Amino acid sequence: MQATEKARLGRTGVEVTRLGFGLAPIGGLYQPVGDSAARVTVETAWDLGLRYFDTAPLYGCGLSERRAGSVLAGKPRKEFTLSTKVGRLLVPGGSGTEDIWAEPTGQNPTFDFSYAGVRRSYAESLDRLGLDRIDIAHIHDPDAHVAEALDGAYPALAELRASGEIGAVSAGMNHAAMLVELAGAADFDCFMLAGRYTLLDQSGLADLLPLCRARGISVLAAGVYNSGLLADPRPGAYYDYLPADRTLLARANAIREVCDRHKVPLRAAAIQFPFGHPAVASVVVGARDPGQIADNVTMFEWPIPGGLWADLKRCGLLPEEVPTP
Repeated sequence: MQATEKARLGRTGVEVTRLGFGLAPIGGLYQPVGDSAARVTVETAWDLGLRYFDTAPLYGCGLSERRAGSVLAGKPRKEFTLSTKVGRLLVPGGSGTEDIWAEPTGQNPTFDFSYAGVRRSYAESLDRLGLDRIDIAHIHDPDAHVAEALDGAYPALAELRASGEIGAVSAGMNHAAMLVELAGAADFDCFMLAGRYTLLDQSGLADLLPLCRARGISVLAAGVYNSGLLADPRPGAYYDYLPADRTLLARANAIREVCDRHKVPLRAAAIQFPFGHPAVASVVVGARDPGQIADNVTMFEWPIPGGLWADLKRCGLLPEEVPTP
């Protein structure tokens, strides 16, 4: 499979490249990036043929959207697919301060899954992006706000879809069970599942992925490196935005040892693993510089022998029932 190959989402006309570019890092995740470096990184992704870009107001408190838009607004609009998220508004002194963003903007996120809040969020995202539409809108982390998301956010996005202002309605979470709940309550085209269908965590396979496959809901697999542990399992590496404990670190290194025996980088196995399940349309991976985005493409297309997956199962590092590419 090529990184630039395209897949259609659910029953929509929206297409994504099999490898998508997650734009959280260019918002200054953990470390400052700067406008110029961010621009070069997005341009590099474009030059490499990637045409699916995912951002959010939360990422850098608006920086990711602004930086992505400064490049994408100059590209032919029909040639790329863009997603952003709703459920957080950016306001001065907002309640959702997060110290993982290294470049302050003077605004902070505050949760708002109401109908009016989502319509406002959509309009403000377009303004930051400098574009007249987005393609996919994700309801972003409605963990403690499911009822409000279904009563307010979903109807707002469904109206935007019906009017043709967006192409697909989605929700993005790092909890598979809650996405199952959402799938049973409304008409979603796709879901972004972060960190729950990876070499370290296959909890999305229990209920969500089979349900999505049966209902024609496409899955966008994000967080496939689990915040970095599956990219470089060393002491101090992060797992889901926190330092990994010893058990997880040992498991990640055991997986890497199997990969080494097959002369396959751990990153390649991690980035390709989700495609073993037919519900997965795209893997979305972040990058903060041109070298990282180029590496993502290389890892995506690295040849992996079937024996690697068999060895991971033989060693008890993957359950037997997990489908593999």
